[in-house]
Amino acid sequence: MKFLFTFVLLCTFAALPLTIGNTAADAEWPQWRGPLRDGKSSETGLLKQWPEKGPAVTWSIANLGEGYGSVAIRGDRIYVQGTSGEGKSTVFCLNRADGKQVWSVAFGPRLDQDKGNGPRGTPTLDGDRMYVLTENGDLACLREKDGSRIWGKNILKEFGGSNPRWLISESPLIDGNKLIVSPGGSGAGIVALNKMTGAEIWRTKELTAQAGYASNIIAEVGGVRSYLNFTSNAAVGVRASDGKLMWSYANAANRTANCATPVFADNKVFFSSAYGTGGGLLNLKAENGEVKAEEAYFTKEMQNHHGGMVLVNGYLYGFSNAILTCLEFSTGKVMWKDRSVGKGSITYADGMLYLLGEKQLVGLAEANPNAYVEKGRFPINDRGWDSWAHPVVIGGKLYIRNQGDLTCYDVKGK
Repeated sequence: MKFLFTFVLLCTFAALPLTIGNTAADAEWPQWRGPLRDGKSSETGLLKQWPEKGPAVTWSIANLGEGYGSVAIRGDRIYVQGTSGEGKSTVFCLNRADGKQVWSVAFGPRLDQDKGNGPRGTPTLDGDRMYVLTENGDLACLREKDGSRIWGKNILKEFGGSNPRWLISESPLIDGNKLIVSPGGSGAGIVALNKMTGAEIWRTKELTAQAGYASNIIAEVGGVRSYLNFTSNAAVGVRASDGKLMWSYANAANRTANCATPVFADNKVFFSSAYGTGGGLLNLKAENGEVKAEEAYFTKEMQNHHGGMVLVNGYLYGFSNAILTCLEFSTGKVMWKDRSVGKGSITYADGMLYLLGEKQLVGLAEANPNAYVEKGRFPINDRGWDSWAHPVVIGGKLYIRNQGDLTCYDVKGK
């Protein structure tokens, strides 16, 4: 009887999923800002205080060329965009265990820019395919296993768009059978393509503004599905079924660079931009098969440039220029401000804010609306450009991309 009990117990444990840092081994970060595009990881069991010199390095590589994109992760592979020696915008597939290259595919020219060269986007994983958009507008559907090309096109050429001053920075969005991107052409501000073939499904004919630097998100309001994004001069919401422009909101946009991904929750969306502008919260309501937007408040206290914002338990955290700021989401009330690691990007996991200052400083702080409570910081190498890639936390690891460098840190609780 004892033997039988032991055998059953062993079989039970064998059937449980292998875990990495208290998450399933196949835990994914399949696209820009994570599974829901909200900059939040479902990780638990992570360090609440870093050692003085920072968490231990698991591995580090320095062969990604140039670029500002973050990483997409699935199973035992990491995908990231960079540049290769032949002057091409390139996507790399890496081994998750040690960062060694599995394959790379170069396609489209590498573009130079006075704020940094190379691609700005993050690959999007969907099924056995991967979708990549370069700084030059080259959009490709690749096989995830080997990078072989299924289809491709240049969205600027096809839809009559022009490249923004600091180059295309969007990461493609997959929603069901649709691939959503923002060419910014006349009558084609946002377009939906068949993800399997690249064929056009619809285009937003009412949008003629040049693209901004942000990426689309999905918002479901009262049964009406929509896509939300920045153009060069406004925040917009388009209907997912046919691309109809349902609303436009200019207050949170500037005329220089609208970069931050919007934050959506509870039929509300927050847009923010820098250059002296600020942020606005919109109440969204479905009426007669469309979504209407009404400003709930506008605030100068969140001027988020490029580093994004995260919403945790009703509070919004993000850098207002160089000041890390906590706002009450529903009212815009400022809870606190702190210089923290300086202007940078932000990701959330397990009650903590993971911060990457653009001047090569990584920080950890509590997601605490009552006060700024820092739990560690450490410097990284200066590669000659600002550090703008967003941190990723998955599988008990923290991934920091800094131009050609990608470093994996062990942040699993001991």
